[in-house]
Amino acid sequence: MIEVENLTKNYGSNKVLHDVSFNVQKGEILGFLGANGAGKSTTMKIITCFMTPTSGNVRVLGLDVQKDSMKIREKLGYLPENCPLYLDMTVNEYLRFVAEAKKVSPKEIKNKVSKAMSSTGIEHVSNKMISNLSKGYRQRVGLAQAIVNDPEVLVLDEPTVGLDPKQIIEIRELIKNMAGERTVILSTHILPEVSVTCQRVVIINKGKVVAEDKPENLIKNLRKSLQIHLKIDGNETEIKNTLKNLNGVINVEYSGNSDIKDFVVEVSKERDIRKEISSIIIKNDWGLYEMYQKNLSLEDIFLQLVTEEKQEIHI
Repeated sequence: MIEVENLTKNYGSNKVLHDVSFNVQKGEILGFLGANGAGKSTTMKIITCFMTPTSGNVRVLGLDVQKDSMKIREKLGYLPENCPLYLDMTVNEYLRFVAEAKKVSPKEIKNKVSKAMSSTGIEHVSNKMISNLSKGYRQRVGLAQAIVNDPEVLVLDEPTVGLDPKQIIEIRELIKNMAGERTVILSTHILPEVSVTCQRVVIINKGKVVAEDKPENLIKNLRKSLQIHLKIDGNETEIKNTLKNLNGVINVEYSGNSDIKDFVVEVSKERDIRKEISSIIIKNDWGLYEMYQKNLSLEDIFLQLVTEEKQEIHI
């Protein structure tokens, strides 16, 4: 549905995008993740034909963004980071205007507008002036305008920025419900956004793609070791030395001033030694208050990738 190949964008001597390549499959929700200034919005503007690339190829629904710009605009939906709503219009008036601009058939405009409002939960504010709506409802109107032409492809750039926690959850649910029905690119720097809504992730840093995969595969491939967290009552030196002698243990750290100490045991990712640890604790009559294995999160992955400066990362 979307093919990005060796995409480069220069602003004078400043190269913002460096040979960016990725694909988005039909019905997929792809998370396009990067820190502020990484090149996310520039990529989205090129995909949606608001900006031309310096070099490279981008195709949307089989159409070239440079040769078929107007056709693509008619077929996709776009919610920019700051959606330019017309505040002096009612919600219904604005959505009808957008539908006409996107060349929706006059016979279908009423039904398309009604469907877009229903999908985004704004039917009850259809006759209100947009200027009188809250930030959350304005964002819903922005999402409604993006889908009013019933597009196969939807591009969302920071769709929850500036919303309160309740509004964020509501917008995320709206996006998740589009899976399978539409092909969606969700561009964001908010990690939970990707974790709860996206099936696959592209991570961009300083204009370069540094990782692309399902979140669970990124975690599996980049995990170098496991961390087992323990709370144990006993002599810290004895416990630490005993744990360090277990096969597969890389390092043991402990902290705490009370009888119950916090231990972090770093273990080779090929080894699960929790059963051995339990047996040793019982054998030595130590008191075990807690044991759990900490897995890498998407946040850990993101920080590991975007703080990598000298070493190339291969996924």
